[in-house]
Amino acid sequence: MPSPLSADRPAARPPGGVPVDALISQTRRLKGEVDAVRRDTPADAGDPRERWRRALYDLAMHQLDDLDEHLAQLRDDPPPAPGASAEELPAPPAPPRASLLSRVGSAEWDLLTDEVSWSGELYRILGRDPAAPPLTLDELPSLVLDEDRPRLTEMVTGCLVDGRPIDGEFRVMHADDDIRTVHMMGEPVLGADGSTVSMWAVLRDISELRRCRRAVSETRDSLHRHRHAAARSEHRLAVELQEAVLPAWHGSLRFPRRGPRALDVAAAQLPPSAQASVGGDWYDALELSDDATLLGVGELTGRGVAAASGVAMLLGAVRGMALSGAAPGPLLDCLDRLLGTTAQPALAGAVCLRYRHDTRTAVWARAGHPAPLLYRGRTGRALEAPHGALLGAAPGSGHGQAEETLEVGDLLLLHTDGLVPGHTGTAAVHRLLALAPRFAGGRSAQDCVQEVVREFGAGERAEHACVLVARIAS
Repeated sequence: MPSPLSADRPAARPPGGVPVDALISQTRRLKGEVDAVRRDTPADAGDPRERWRRALYDLAMHQLDDLDEHLAQLRDDPPPAPGASAEELPAPPAPPRASLLSRVGSAEWDLLTDEVSWSGELYRILGRDPAAPPLTLDELPSLVLDEDRPRLTEMVTGCLVDGRPIDGEFRVMHADDDIRTVHMMGEPVLGADGSTVSMWAVLRDISELRRCRRAVSETRDSLHRHRHAAARSEHRLAVELQEAVLPAWHGSLRFPRRGPRALDVAAAQLPPSAQASVGGDWYDALELSDDATLLGVGELTGRGVAAASGVAMLLGAVRGMALSGAAPGPLLDCLDRLLGTTAQPALAGAVCLRYRHDTRTAVWARAGHPAPLLYRGRTGRALEAPHGALLGAAPGSGHGQAEETLEVGDLLLLHTDGLVPGHTGTAAVHRLLALAPRFAGGRSAQDCVQEVVREFGAGERAEHACVLVARIAS
């Protein structure tokens, strides 16, 4: 196998020269374009994302600089071959320290004659005096850091004994204590009998390349940490906002607090089975001034702080309009118009129910949401739903109302989508209605909520879900 005389002294010029000139032009044009984009990138040391982008641009520019230089070497005539002594050859100019791969040298070790040939650039790469003789393979490890010597010895032994190609890195220390990283590639040269007669290698100083890649890696890791910290902060803020907005119930609540006729109410929010951003699911129960109670559940599109703040706005509007005496249908109409005025358009589904204690009647309306479920005795059914589109989907379409007369012992269940894992629509309703016999044995609304959680809480749920149960206690 012929050995390359010198990696920093090309053996021949590519025929014609025109293709290489064209590649050089393309490379320099690309360098200009990348540099223009890099200059427009804000040099904001406080922004991890900008630091990471800047490091990548710098790495790309270094690599394009090296490509430009290598192509120029291909185009130009090769300088004299390294057959003369070190005194006869002028010292090669030092390449710019910012260059990534331009420092390339070569060597050949003849095992039959013990002759060693180094290119001029290899002296500079390894920090050797050009007037000194080249090192043999036995002497070469003396230049290498102690912890890297076993690696170099293993590579050289594998090449000489087993005929394996060399491809690895090691570090050397120069006289000025500057540590450089060197990449070595080489192969054995076999004789007629198949034994190794010499070994050649190409060595490159890749210190700047490693430095740039470390900078990219460090800025990328910093960006990831920054994003994770921001996500955790946003999640914590969204959870705190959600907890501040939703009623903090522990057990059943009685509506009204005093009076002969009471409504027993309990609710729960079921989390997703895996870590997920806070969604826009909500529930509410509010005692009104005209011997009535407002019950509601719903969900707003979006996640995180935006969804939690949207729920806060929505619930504030629901409570305010309910306290002012708005019926469920007109209340949803107003919410529809409200969502249409927000800076970030959103869709919302909701059920609002106004229960009058004196007549035990429930007037309710829905906006693209599952109808309440009514359980009486050991059976249940979905209430017949009036028309009503999602809030924000068809402004001005209106929301109808329905009325239901209830009896003592009846139970209403309001829920959001996703309560029954793996089931939606009619299939989810059938699973919930199947709980009627278990609800009949419950003594309170809280008992019924716990039955729902036991049945569906452990399933694979992708999103948050809410359930609210109201029992006509008297």
